[in-house]
Amino acid sequence: MLTGHRTWIFDKKPVIISTGTVVGPFEGKGNLARDFDLIHGEIWLNQDSFEKAHQVMLEEACQKAMEKANLQKDQIQFFLGGDLINQITPTSFATRTLGSPYLGLFGACSTSMEGLALSAFLVNYNGAKYILTGASSHNAAVEKQFRYPTEYGGQKPPTAQWTVTGTGVALVSPMGKGPQVTSATIGRIVDMGLTDPFNMGGAMAPAAVDTIEAHLKERNVDPSYYDLIVTGDLGHIGREVSLDLFKKHGTPIKEENYQDCGLLIYREGQPVLAGASGAGCSASVVYGHILNRMKKGELNRVLVVATGALLSPLSFQQKESIPCIAHAVSIENGGEEQV
Repeated sequence: MLTGHRTWIFDKKPVIISTGTVVGPFEGKGNLARDFDLIHGEIWLNQDSFEKAHQVMLEEACQKAMEKANLQKDQIQFFLGGDLINQITPTSFATRTLGSPYLGLFGACSTSMEGLALSAFLVNYNGAKYILTGASSHNAAVEKQFRYPTEYGGQKPPTAQWTVTGTGVALVSPMGKGPQVTSATIGRIVDMGLTDPFNMGGAMAPAAVDTIEAHLKERNVDPSYYDLIVTGDLGHIGREVSLDLFKKHGTPIKEENYQDCGLLIYREGQPVLAGASGAGCSASVVYGHILNRMKKGELNRVLVVATGALLSPLSFQQKESIPCIAHAVSIENGGEEQV
């Protein structure tokens, strides 16, 4: 099961039997609108706070995933998920509605793959039959907490990224039809001393490189084994930094086979500066666009590397540097339906 120091191989190959994705209006105007289950017309979602809207999105995504799998909420054994808000309250409150046993996670924007890795581990060892896992973010709620309320209209530098209003969840089971989770490499903290909360991509890139290189080494595979290696939300800045590091380390990753969710979700011309970010970025792109491509046979082997900056408003105010992490999960098309 454990290969090397930090990579799990899932011999039973847990299956992603369904997904649910919900996004806001700005995301609905981007490149991947056809890949989302529900696109809201406004960011309030008829709630009286952005945090409550955040919660509703996650509830809706869970409901979509259950509907696709023809399951009721009392059939879900566990929910694993998180977000970026203090004490992950939107996720906890949404799970209060769901009613499932709950493991709350905080990996910042790496939470989507942290949850998928742990869910696959539980399913692989017969710990559950059905697990929901996912992550979410809301632009106005997150910006208010980590930077400034969007109503202020504060100026941002070119290195800043746009927090996605969106959520993505996956329903993982030992049986069924769908892409299979075959392995996961757990990230470690990488802190290069950066302190700028407006340059998350640059801060997270070394963590992404560290995890990708560990995964390739411990699985003993070449980057070409995967049709696509996709990071969570490095954006333009972080992707370029990571490519420079791969070149420096002699890791033969082809640029055309290495993409970033933060560069896929929005179209050219949307004012997102260096790209997208947020826990809902990789969650909505992977559980929507990437898995749809796999189901169509356009991709057969994908390595998803969700990246997270583990800072808080308090740590920033205390002049701490930004510790970062990245978790990698390999998702592959299988053969016959698992039983």
